[in-house]
Amino acid sequence: MEEEQQGLSFTLGPQLIHACKMHALGELERAKTNILVYMNHSVGIGEHADIVEAIQEELDKMAAAEDRVEMLEKHFE
Repeated sequence: MEEEQQGLSFTLGPQLIHACKMHALGELERAKTNILVYMNHSVGIGEHADIVEAIQEELDKMAAAEDRVEMLEKHFE
């Protein structure tokens, strides 16, 4: 049974790493898109009175996602 579990985790390992990387890249692109919307259409975004703060929050999300991608590439690829 242990051999089956090890074989399964070996087979799934690369797919799990790939899924984590794609998830992080998606988060990065989402935050980047939000920043572009704030910069180009800030008049129509009523729920964000402080555009600079909203952009900084999205930059933080981008940084966290980029860090995850770098860690995955450094330690698992």
